[in-house]
Amino acid sequence: MTRKKTSEGYADLHVHTTFSDGMFTPEKVVETALQKGLKAIAITDHDCIDGIAPALKAARGKDLEVIPGIELSAAAGDSEIHILGYFLDHKCPLLIKTLSRMRENRTKRIREMIRRLADKGITVDADKVFAAVTEGTIGRMHLARAMVDQKIASTTKEVFDKYLGNGRPFNVRHDRLDYADAIGMIRKAGGVPVLAHPGNMGKDEYIQGYVKAGLMGIEVFHTEHRPAAVKRYGELAAEKRLIMTGGSDCHGVSRSGGKRKGKVLLGKVRVGKDAVEALRAAAGEIGEKKT
Repeated sequence: MTRKKTSEGYADLHVHTTFSDGMFTPEKVVETALQKGLKAIAITDHDCIDGIAPALKAARGKDLEVIPGIELSAAAGDSEIHILGYFLDHKCPLLIKTLSRMRENRTKRIREMIRRLADKGITVDADKVFAAVTEGTIGRMHLARAMVDQKIASTTKEVFDKYLGNGRPFNVRHDRLDYADAIGMIRKAGGVPVLAHPGNMGKDEYIQGYVKAGLMGIEVFHTEHRPAAVKRYGELAAEKRLIMTGGSDCHGVSRSGGKRKGKVLLGKVRVGKDAVEALRAAAGEIGEKKT
């Protein structure tokens, strides 16, 4: 799924690394992006910015722009949404402090999930789960992969469907920022806040509230957005004058089963670099207002 190509090439604006729940190191992400002919990528790890610096270093001198980004978990009423941030200052002290607290909460959440599983006779080796996370933040995908490795389930999709997905018996809600605080945090760090994969989030009626809180874009193009969703969110972006972005949400090689198993999504969903320039301009406006 692509948007119209510009003379400057394509960009994938939603990419994860081993610093959250991706399977590729930042260096591997850069290498793969170059192999696929991309001209820009955004590193958007979950509640984590630690993968940005190594990706920037790996891309130095290469024909690839690495955009500093993040994907923040946020609460909107009883729902969880994700807010992407682009062109943020990954050295912002306030951002670093907030993410450190969120990292501690993520660790507690996973330990509680493992405890709940154990109470029902499903033993997961906690040491192996945490040993696999040597950097960045831990999340449900790390636990899901461990459960697959320990033959508790055959695929990570099965783990989420039966055990860890939203509404499943062993899922534990984690401490999240309110959506307005998440949007504000990104802007305070000089970044551009964008609603991630709204087709997966639901609650479209809340989007106007996000806009009032300072949302500046919406991820129209996404791996799990079917044509009808692309059309709907494209029209919504135009109506509310939001920047339209898109990305693959690549986590490395898919282990979820089905047609995607063994596939690398990086670059499968991409946008023209006009989207990058729109985000860059918006970040510039935020920076001017801060000075």
